[in-house]
Amino acid sequence: MHEIATTESRNSRTMELDEFTVEQLLTAMNDEDRLVPDAVRRVLPEVERAVELAVTALRSGGRLIYQGAGTSGRLGVLDAAECPPTFGVPPGVVVGVLAGGDAAMFRSEEGAEDSPERGRDDLVALGVTPADVVIGIAASGRTPYVIGGLDHARAVGASTVALSCNPGAAISAHAQVAIEVDNGPEVLTGSTRLKAGTSQKLILNMISTAAMVRTGKAYSNLMVDVAPSNVKLAGRVVRIIREATGADEAAARAASAAADGHAKTAIVMILADVDAPTARRRLADADGLVRVAIRSTES
Repeated sequence: MHEIATTESRNSRTMELDEFTVEQLLTAMNDEDRLVPDAVRRVLPEVERAVELAVTALRSGGRLIYQGAGTSGRLGVLDAAECPPTFGVPPGVVVGVLAGGDAAMFRSEEGAEDSPERGRDDLVALGVTPADVVIGIAASGRTPYVIGGLDHARAVGASTVALSCNPGAAISAHAQVAIEVDNGPEVLTGSTRLKAGTSQKLILNMISTAAMVRTGKAYSNLMVDVAPSNVKLAGRVVRIIREATGADEAAARAASAAADGHAKTAIVMILADVDAPTARRRLADADGLVRVAIRSTES
């Protein structure tokens, strides 16, 4: 008899869930959710290794690729979709690959996760290379689709990470770095969109945010590569410039205009007292790191 995985185990604290009042049910869910951050903290060393692989990939022109099925895959797509507006990276630098394709984002296609060949084929179609890092996400830790993808990624020389919510997960053996976050049984048995999904979102947020910060997408704690793609974000760019430099509204707006709405360039212009072309050259020479660009001098 196979041992029941943690994500499929029954929670002894919620055995009478159907008899709980709404207040009791919500309290139980909140109590369980409070366990998630501590579970994530216990795997921070492995998350750090994943970040290092992601930084290496991004610095070498590679991609950060998430692959998963169901809730796990949708969380990867969500994190990938947020990276262009938040960090100014082109679409395609952070990629979410979901079993069943785009349609599965909105309508569950559970059978898609059972095929390792589909996992492989999706990464073949994406053209995975040794410069990329592939993060396979599976709450159960045994999804064939993810295993097929990780095996292909390894075969072509890409870096690999397995993210699961069960100790001793099967997918861990198919990746260089294994992140196994143990949140304990769910409030509703087997419903991994709950604690498992929450922990996966936290970890994916950590990986992408830390990797982007390390590759120059932040100055202090400001999003200096945010894309001013709408009125709200254009206003945010001006606020970021003001926060970073202490400039007044008029000066920040003028710098933003001269920098074509690129906060990084405007910040270097103001703090280094240079024009936009010089600021751009400094940033290019500094690999996009604002602090280095400010301190540099023209040759």
